[in-house]
Amino acid sequence: MIDPALILLAIFIVAVLYSSVGHGGASGYLAVMALFAVPQATTRPSALLLNVFVAGVGSIQFYRAGFFSWRTFLPFAITSIPFAYIGGTITLPTTTYKIVLGVVLIVAAIRLAWNWKSDAEPSQPNIWIALVIGAIIGLLSGLVGVGGGIFLTPILLLMNWSETKTAAGISALFILVNSISGLAGNFSQLLALPSNVWFWVAAAVAGGLIGSTLGAKRFDSLILRRLLAIVLLFAGVKLILV
Repeated sequence: MIDPALILLAIFIVAVLYSSVGHGGASGYLAVMALFAVPQATTRPSALLLNVFVAGVGSIQFYRAGFFSWRTFLPFAITSIPFAYIGGTITLPTTTYKIVLGVVLIVAAIRLAWNWKSDAEPSQPNIWIALVIGAIIGLLSGLVGVGGGIFLTPILLLMNWSETKTAAGISALFILVNSISGLAGNFSQLLALPSNVWFWVAAAVAGGLIGSTLGAKRFDSLILRRLLAIVLLFAGVKLILV
């Protein structure tokens, strides 16, 4: 028996922590649903729907705080949007989906646990490299049901294409457009959404408002995010091995 209150609390906490770094939280919601044995047909569209609302809130908060760059964002988004739609139209076999999702959750755990920072002056990415990266992230996002921020943010920081807060703002809007595109490609599965999904949305939006506000004001949630990373790691390993 799934406890509705526990799921709501878990979604709220995930939204707070993810939105503090500019993410929508889809990988966290997928981990929560995996741990609570929510049916697979429900997980991908539910995670994308929650992503749309939380990433939307985060995009506004970080943009208003001045942490955003259209010049960096656009090359990645141009190719990611159509490929997220394509990924959303593809339904992977259950075993394959669980393995792919498990790997994504483990990557997300690493992303949350590691404090990515660079003191060097950021440079602009090569437009062709950005287009290819955007397409790959978009396709994977649509396939699994995430927005792609867990991949884009570390790439932006490791390649020194953005400073930390601006990377969070770029990732928030990137997640929003990819989640909408993935939902459009996955539209038929929206009929499989649980009746209480709007309670999940309310919990996620409340968490997103709190987390993105704190994140835009330089809140350092590294310790809390590392605790969440342990949960993601456990869920990812569980999906791959069980």
